[in-house]
Amino acid sequence: MTSFTRRLSIPELSERVLQMAKTGVYRESVFEALQPLATKQQIRKAIAHAKRFGLHSVASLRDAELGTYYQLDETKYQAWKHKLHAPDYFGEDADLMQQVTQATQSVQRLLRAAKVLAGILGLLGAIGAVTGHGQLSLALFSSAISVMGVWGLQRWIARSIPSSRTDA
Repeated sequence: MTSFTRRLSIPELSERVLQMAKTGVYRESVFEALQPLATKQQIRKAIAHAKRFGLHSVASLRDAELGTYYQLDETKYQAWKHKLHAPDYFGEDADLMQQVTQATQSVQRLLRAAKVLAGILGLLGAIGAVTGHGQLSLALFSSAISVMGVWGLQRWIARSIPSSRTDA
């Protein structure tokens, strides 16, 4: 590697790996192609990073000399390519995107559950008021208001999560 060759960042290397994987590529070929632009360690990190965006290995095509065979899941790549250069996805954990997605979905489920529970308690309170159970209906309405308060607090906190929608 000459001193005039610019080293690529991990996301730039990942982008090249993903482009190579569109038609399928062996690990050793990735190292050979990118060796002038980065060290082996950087290329390994780029491969791990690219796995978050649709790169996957095909075990049946593994070669003893060429190593792992990689292909690109085009659907996953298209869905996530806008995040390729986002600093949130540079970590070491290959399952980072899956964890973020699961956490966001969990927050959305919690919001929906609190909203539904408040609605059910309010409805039961209204039924209690109509049927003449004053104390029960007051308790149910109070519970519904409390749950709506918790839901509002959860929704307010969830808005600080950039990838979560709080429409629930």
